[in-house]
Amino acid sequence: MKILLVNPPRVNGIPIIREERCEIIERNSIIPPYSLLQIGKILIELKHDVTLIDANGENLRFKDIKLDGYNILIFRFTPTTFDHDLKITNRFRKKNPEGIIIGICFTLKTLWKEIMKEADLDIFITGDYEVVIKDLFTNFQNYSNIKGIAYKKNKKIFHNEYIRNGFDYDSLGIPAYNLLKNFNFYKINANTNEIFSIIYTSKGCPYKCNFCNVANTHLKTKSVDLVINEIKVLKDYGVQLISFFDETFTLDRKRVLEICNNLKYLNIKWYCNTRVNLIDYELLNEMKRAGCAGISFGCESGSQKILDICNKGINLKDIEKAINFCKIIGIKTYCAFIFGLPGENKNTANETIKFVKKLKPNSAQFNIAVPYPGTKLYEKYSRDINWKKLYQDEALISLCELSIKELNKIRKKAYRNLYFNPFWLYNNLLFIIKNPYETKLGINYFLKIMKNYFFYRMEKAH
Repeated sequence: MKILLVNPPRVNGIPIIREERCEIIERNSIIPPYSLLQIGKILIELKHDVTLIDANGENLRFKDIKLDGYNILIFRFTPTTFDHDLKITNRFRKKNPEGIIIGICFTLKTLWKEIMKEADLDIFITGDYEVVIKDLFTNFQNYSNIKGIAYKKNKKIFHNEYIRNGFDYDSLGIPAYNLLKNFNFYKINANTNEIFSIIYTSKGCPYKCNFCNVANTHLKTKSVDLVINEIKVLKDYGVQLISFFDETFTLDRKRVLEICNNLKYLNIKWYCNTRVNLIDYELLNEMKRAGCAGISFGCESGSQKILDICNKGINLKDIEKAINFCKIIGIKTYCAFIFGLPGENKNTANETIKFVKKLKPNSAQFNIAVPYPGTKLYEKYSRDINWKKLYQDEALISLCELSIKELNKIRKKAYRNLYFNPFWLYNNLLFIIKNPYETKLGINYFLKIMKNYFFYRMEKAH
């Protein structure tokens, strides 16, 4: 079959990330459509004729996407860009009346009934796409046997429950990077002109944070050999900078050390995400020697009360220790915080603002609590929200005693208190002096912050 994979266009010129937990509007980053590349690899191995169009990366419009002559369309969408992204379905139907349309949205997978009612989809994937796609295209004529999909038959909607029991990540191999035109479109946050890509070494997280839609999910890991081979392939494409997109990169300390031992010889710079209680000085030192330039930590709050309520499983000393270790070793720190979690009040919010001012990470992101489908918060607040507006830049409803207006004011105050703190400016200038190769990135990042503050009034985290 002829299959078209599409990452839909940007929204009013603003890039969108449509990758698993990161289905967000992101004006400062453009990343490769990793999941579609992985799907492409699976379909090519099943002997299908596959084309990928990254309209977001290439900044194409809908009318620029050639849709003629395909049997199947597979595309990703996000909650906040739902109506925009679904335009591709109408255009595809007109060109291919007998074609089949398959949609993927990680954030909305538990809302399959609502999605299938509103969207012109034949199939909506609700399980791990890595497993479901292979099962589906191995037995395409009989949907009733495929676990992890919602589908339409005779104008009725059906759903086959998915059993989460993991899968052999190595069996997927290296994504079909050859489906991309090139990597010149992609950049991370503050652009440094380094050719960039993301990569997963694992997926899933065993922790149980009540606000997270990846919480308590089965962990799947690639072997170290496959990870290193994939990075070598990316280097052959000219990639110089990688973001390990794992939810929690350092879950397995021994495995990370083994990856680092191999990375030392590849001369590549990289970033990762992890928890503050899953690193130590020795590990960070090895990561730095292996090319780690920055780490994103989910800190969530500067109030121990809020950390306990949201079941984060860390304490404030863990956060301080992790950030201080990174400063000593020379790894940039990016800290994510959430205002408005249950139990939040003016006192706890101000605790967070003071804590961040004291912490002085290289950068911070302040989000508003959102009850995402599949989380404990959603179970409690689902009646009050519009799933098309699920985005952490904007408060939909208040989950605490603070009003939406108060939460937005607190968020802006947090940005002001960090980025206009003379000690924060001094620390970052000192970091650049010690690491002169970071000068361009530092300047670009500072300009981005100023643009966000003076142009968007810090109403956009991204």
